[in-house]
Amino acid sequence: MIKHLAALALAAVAFAACEPNRSVTAPIQSSLSAQLDGDGDNGPRAVYTNTNQVAGNAVAVFARSADGTLTPAGNFATGGTGTGAGLGSQGAVTLSDDGRLLFAVNAGSNDVSVFRVDPQGLSLVSRTPSGGTRPISVTVSRNVVYVLNAGGPGNITGFTVGSTGGLTQLAGSTRSLSGANVGPAEVSFSPDGGQLVVTEKSTSLLDVFPVDENGVAGALTSNTSAGGTPFGFAFGPRNLLFVSEAAAPGSASSYAVSGSGDVRVISGAVLTHHGAPCWAVVTTDRRFGYTGNGSGSVSGFSIAPNGSIRLLGDGATALIGAGVNDIALSANSRYLYVLQTGGARAIHAFRIQNDGSLRALGAVGGLPAGIQGLAAF
Repeated sequence: MIKHLAALALAAVAFAACEPNRSVTAPIQSSLSAQLDGDGDNGPRAVYTNTNQVAGNAVAVFARSADGTLTPAGNFATGGTGTGAGLGSQGAVTLSDDGRLLFAVNAGSNDVSVFRVDPQGLSLVSRTPSGGTRPISVTVSRNVVYVLNAGGPGNITGFTVGSTGGLTQLAGSTRSLSGANVGPAEVSFSPDGGQLVVTEKSTSLLDVFPVDENGVAGALTSNTSAGGTPFGFAFGPRNLLFVSEAAAPGSASSYAVSGSGDVRVISGAVLTHHGAPCWAVVTTDRRFGYTGNGSGSVSGFSIAPNGSIRLLGDGATALIGAGVNDIALSANSRYLYVLQTGGARAIHAFRIQNDGSLRALGAVGGLPAGIQGLAAF
C-alpha cells in the first residue's frame, strides 16, 4: 500500500541546497596512467565523474595512487550530451563490481554510454537509448543494468550487458514509479541483485521492485521514508538500507528490506546537524556510513551489527565548503572522495581512519560547471 507524505515545500528547499550555483571553467585534459596499489588491489584505480556538458558529455578520470591521492588522467567523450545543470541524483556514473566496465548517463541525449576500463584509460564500447527521458542514475548487478529516467512520467528500464559491453533492452522491464513528477534520485540493486530500490524525493517514498531470474523487474512496493526527502542510499549488512534525507533539518535512516519489498525502520531520521544530506555510502566492512551534505560537509555514522546507526561526534566528520554534490568510496573502502561543485569545484580525498574519522589528503580542482556523479575503484 502506498503511503504519501505532503512535504513539497521542504523538498524544494532541500533540492536547492543539493544543487549549488556553478560557473564555467575549462575541462581537465591529461593522459591516464595505471596506478597499482600496494594494499592488495590490482589494475588501474581511479575516480570518475560526468562532465555533463551540453556541447558533449565526457567522463573525467582521476588516477588514484597508493596513498589515496588523485591525479587528473583525462576526459573521455561519451558520445552523448549532458544538461549542464544539476541532475538531483546519485549514481550518474557507476562501475561494474570488478571495475572493468563503467556506465555513464547522458541526461541531455537520453541514453547511456558504456566504457571498458583499462590501464590506458577508457574505451567507449556502446551507447544505448535509456528507455525514457533524462536518465539520472544507473546501477549494475552481474550482467543486468537498470537506468532511472526522471523525465516525463519517470521510469526504470532494464538491459542485459553483452560480452563486449553492448546493452540490450530487456522486454517487459520498464516499470513506472509511484506516480508522475515524483522527483526520483537514485536506483540501485540490493547486494544479491534480487531487488531494486528507488528513492522519490517529492513523495518521500522508498520504492522496492523485485527482480526475477531473467533480470526483469516486477511490481513496486512503496514505503514511507522515516525522514523527509530521501535522496541517496547504500546497502549494508543483511540488506540494511542506509538512506540520506535532505529535508530540513537533515537526517539519515537505516532500514531492513524484506524479500517481499517491505521496508522496516531500524533507526529513523537520525539528525546530521548539517543541512541537505543528499548522498550516501556504506563501507565494505559495513561499520560506517557517510552522508554528503549539500551545505558543505560530510557526516559519519557508525553501523551496529543490528543495523542501527549512530552519528559520529557532532556530525562534522569533514568540512568541505560550499556545494558538496556527491560522495564515493574506493573499492577497498580505505578512501572517501567528495565532489564539490560550489565554490572551488574539486574532488576532495580522505583516508578513513579506524574510528570512522576522516583524514584529509588534498583535492584536485579545475572541474567544469555542471559536473555530476561520482564513482571510485
